[in-house]
Amino acid sequence: MESEAAILTLSALAQPTRLEAFRLLVGYEPTGLPAGDLARLLAIPQNTLSAHLAILSRADLVTRERQSRSIIYRANLARLRDTTLYLLKDCCGGDSGLCAPIVASLTPCCPPSESQNA
Repeated sequence: MESEAAILTLSALAQPTRLEAFRLLVGYEPTGLPAGDLARLLAIPQNTLSAHLAILSRADLVTRERQSRSIIYRANLARLRDTTLYLLKDCCGGDSGLCAPIVASLTPCCPPSESQNA
């Protein structure tokens, strides 16, 4: 990841409504949410949400897919991963002892089930 991409990603998240929208979408992975439901959950007008989603989309943080009459939005977890790895690439000058608590904090809260590992 280049620094410009990281800046675009971080600046898209540096606004309360966009950050909350992205966090909500992460919670609804992998199914995503229709735009109308997302607007209701955030308690904001759909046209306001549309502007925020456009910024998140330009930063490649969300994807959208038309399903019938709805547009389903999903968090782009790969972009989040790439940004996090970019920030941590030179973590602690390579001292694994210093990095261990950060890496442990990034361990998923919901480990894969046995059926997903097979």
